[in-house]
Amino acid sequence: MNKKLSAVRSVCFIALSLPMLAMAANVAAAVAEMADAPAAAAAATTPAAAEADAVTVGAAGAPIATVEVASRKTRSSVEMTKSDMQKILPGINPLKALQTLPGVSFQTADPWGNNEQNLSLFIHGFSGPQLGYTMDGVPLGDQQYGNYNGLSPQRAVISENVGSVILSSGAGDLATASTSNLGGTIETFSSDPTQARNLAVQQTVGSHTTSRTFVRYDTGAFGDGSSAYISAVHHEQRAWDFDARQGGDQFNAKYVNQGSLGKLTLFLNYSDKIEPNEDSTVRSATEKYQPYTRPFMYPNFQQALNYLSPTGATPAADGNNYRNYYGDAQRTDYLTYAKFDMNVSDNTTWSNQVYYHNDDGVGVVAGPIGVAGLPGLFSVYFPGQDLKQVFGGSGYATRTTEYKINRAGWLSTVRSEIGNHKLQAGLWFERNRSEAYRRWYAFDVNNPSSPYDRPSNPLITQYGSEIDNKVVQLHLQDEWRVRDDIALQAGFKSSLQFADGQFPVQPKLGAIANGSTALPVGKIETKKWFLPQLGARWDITAHDQMFFNVQKNMRQFVTYGGGGASPWSLASQPAFDLFRDTAKPETSVTYEAGLRTNRQLNWGAITGFDGQVNLYHVNFKDRLLTISPTPVITSIIGGNPVLANVGSVKTDGVDLSGTLHFGRGFSFYNALSYNRSEYQDNYSNGAAVVPTAGKSIPGSPEWMNKFVATATVADTEFQLIGDYVGKRYATYTNDLAVKSYFLMSLGVSGKLPFLNSNWIKNARYRLNVSNLADKKGDLNVVVGAASGTYNTFPIAPRQGFLTLMADF
Repeated sequence: MNKKLSAVRSVCFIALSLPMLAMAANVAAAVAEMADAPAAAAAATTPAAAEADAVTVGAAGAPIATVEVASRKTRSSVEMTKSDMQKILPGINPLKALQTLPGVSFQTADPWGNNEQNLSLFIHGFSGPQLGYTMDGVPLGDQQYGNYNGLSPQRAVISENVGSVILSSGAGDLATASTSNLGGTIETFSSDPTQARNLAVQQTVGSHTTSRTFVRYDTGAFGDGSSAYISAVHHEQRAWDFDARQGGDQFNAKYVNQGSLGKLTLFLNYSDKIEPNEDSTVRSATEKYQPYTRPFMYPNFQQALNYLSPTGATPAADGNNYRNYYGDAQRTDYLTYAKFDMNVSDNTTWSNQVYYHNDDGVGVVAGPIGVAGLPGLFSVYFPGQDLKQVFGGSGYATRTTEYKINRAGWLSTVRSEIGNHKLQAGLWFERNRSEAYRRWYAFDVNNPSSPYDRPSNPLITQYGSEIDNKVVQLHLQDEWRVRDDIALQAGFKSSLQFADGQFPVQPKLGAIANGSTALPVGKIETKKWFLPQLGARWDITAHDQMFFNVQKNMRQFVTYGGGGASPWSLASQPAFDLFRDTAKPETSVTYEAGLRTNRQLNWGAITGFDGQVNLYHVNFKDRLLTISPTPVITSIIGGNPVLANVGSVKTDGVDLSGTLHFGRGFSFYNALSYNRSEYQDNYSNGAAVVPTAGKSIPGSPEWMNKFVATATVADTEFQLIGDYVGKRYATYTNDLAVKSYFLMSLGVSGKLPFLNSNWIKNARYRLNVSNLADKKGDLNVVVGAASGTYNTFPIAPRQGFLTLMADF
């Protein structure tokens, strides 16, 4: 064990052992008290009492930053409020804000967490696409970079309008509208309009010419129970290692009417964003040149021309770490929903929600035509021709993957209390029509394009997929309060998917995979009627609670054509037919148990503690992996891939998190996580056996530790955040790994009373510094498909931001 890891574990043990011992002592004492006075204990366990205990008051009556525990559930569930999120960095992606929670490993190149191309998320060994995501109940898909069934939370709602985010790290609610939640769910909730009229204005400036402008107008209460807001944001920031800007515009509007019949909610979101992407660094023993970054050359077109030889070749010394001219992601989304929570009776509600989402996006790379096997691809379409002249004389070509999503859905849930039972039944239906087209465009030496242009007039349409997918999910559950302090919960859900994939544009022979004659078409139906859940909650006292939960989940097959781990991305019709007839969807059974507490203490300087311990075990079966019996030629021309079930994964872990409160002015939150996820089987790639049995899942760290220290002095709040991520393996065979890292960030905020007047209210500022110590290293790792090679993205340098905000 290395010294750094030992030191981190020692600090974690010291920080957590005292409060955990206090928790155990308090629980033991509470159990003894219950033996003598069960009636008094039961009387103190009402939901109102539990909610009241969850609020910790800091200086001047303001809540001290902490992580709230969603204490009424039978599974591990933690919540971050809007205040805690925005303190990390105003405008932050809700997913990035979760990196302070136990068991969460999140990395991306920019401090906001907005860039999706290099985003990495692991929770309890499950990767981002194996989790479930919703916003106000609306499904957001599986968050894969190649759009096909959703959109990211920061594109679904403006960050400053997020009211809270709930992470269920083991298993999500049965009603969660998701086909991918093997390893838990992330639920984002937009804030409701305020009852008082208000105009909120916020401006952020900082490193790399950052400018983020946020405006929100709340109408206040009007009419008969109505309120609404409209809001907009404009965001820009230059990439830290090359000259291109990340940014876009977003608009939200929300209307709420609360009446005797129920609650009506209308929501509209528009998002238009362009993000220059980063190129990852290729790591292997054969790569002599392995730069810390691979920056694009845009906007220096002359440099790009000089970079290539007269024949269009990149420098041999650069190897696979050659430089592209630019790359970017362009996304335009419209998302809207209408929801009515109807009061059927005093003890029954019926919620109905309809939603619609349209996405038009494109991923763009402008790069050399002489790399990655492209001359062979282009010669299929232009045999015997001068490829440099064909593509505009520059030696570059523009490649796009053009996405469209058109989906609509309906969620309906009935909730009723009958005696000691809380019954719930629901339905989710969605129809999604998605497209993915791969095209190539000329790059004119006399008229070079930019990352902010949408290419037109393609020279090649390499392939075009269109998939019609219908999803039906049913659920039924009952929470039975056996007695005042014990509740049992049981239920199940059914998940059905009906997908039909077609290729209106088929690639020419040799243009998509070695030896492939056509990409596959056809229908796949998957039905899992019984996915059970069983849990219990014991309210030991009004302050302490135990829980356990067992739940089975399934991930439906990915419905994407032309790339990724999807049956419609296989290289032939026979491979597709074999998969359809023999493959099984991935499933997981999650076992978790834990203890929560929230206590006021009288231990000298320590005046309070709240925290949670969570133990979990997961059996993950029928893991799907894209394997190839022939070598992969390039990322453009594959090697006859096969998508197959390759075995199981066993996971064991523990999360410990808690907040110590030192009076009204200081709190210290710490979260320690251990996760061991191991493959149980070897698999064959068609040419040899790959020895993965007993190996750890790559990309996911075993050890993590996070802390948040918050101090309030007079009207100024100081917040120091630490994030330790342990060693991560970089290949499936664990022959290579990336080192651990420890990053800190700082936040300082306070009031600006001298600006307050009759028309300016609540003026304040916030200063944020990311990567406080200006550390370097490997932030996230792109796992290699075979031994000996992987890719990394670097840690961004220290950056600072100043935010001014006020209400009018």
